[in-house]
Amino acid sequence: KPPNSHQFLRIPAIFPWIFSLFQVRELVLDNCRSYEGKIEGLTDEFEELEFLSTINVGLTSVANLPKLAKLKKLELSDNRISGGLEVLAEKCPNLTHLNLSGNKIKDLGTIEPLKKLENLKSLDLFNCEVTNLNDYRENVFKLLPQLTFLDGYDRDDKEAPDSDAEGYVEGLDDEEEDEDALSLVKERDEKEAADSDAEGYVEGLDDEEEDEDEEEYDDDAQVVEDEEDEEEEEEGEEEDVSGEEEVRLGIPAWNGRAGSSWEWW
Repeated sequence: KPPNSHQFLRIPAIFPWIFSLFQVRELVLDNCRSYEGKIEGLTDEFEELEFLSTINVGLTSVANLPKLAKLKKLELSDNRISGGLEVLAEKCPNLTHLNLSGNKIKDLGTIEPLKKLENLKSLDLFNCEVTNLNDYRENVFKLLPQLTFLDGYDRDDKEAPDSDAEGYVEGLDDEEEDEDALSLVKERDEKEAADSDAEGYVEGLDDEEEDEDEEEYDDDAQVVEDEEDEEEEEEGEEEDVSGEEEVRLGIPAWNGRAGSSWEWW
């Protein structure tokens, strides 16, 4: 949500200094009010800035723009700029989109310095007096041969496939979505790898426990088997003793006394 339109535009009040300015890629300051025609706090610390929008902030000049080497799209519509565009080639050499609609640009000489912006593909001059000149479109394309679109149309009056603002911002959003998607994939892969390692570790522990259980079972079985063997041996010995007693009981013996009979043991 933009700050109140009656507030002076001072970026330090919007971005706490604990925030890293060099990370900002898009900056929208529409409907704020510049301070004496300047954007206070907009410095070359915004080194990653690619999109800057200062619509209707009361600018009279772009002379105080910092050097923004990565800036590709600059929205300056509905201000009071009437000249001084030569600084753009020095401050923003990689501009591809420039919107000067609704400013006080009256003649082709004012936009001639834009020839030095070799990457400039789209220029908007809606609601500027220069658009009332005869053969305006033809002359601008001759003056700025690097242009592809002027006021949203190419040399053959074919409309641009996307509006400058929406197309460019969507491009930035797509890049961010791709980065987020890659980040999510990476996090997912790392989590799966961690889960796999954990499962492998648990399975290893389970295998060790199973081996220990099997060894204990084998030991117990051997003990039982040994005890059974001992019991069988003892039973065998008892049977042998019992057999001897039975044999002894079956032998007749003379008691040695006269008139006595045989007795069985």
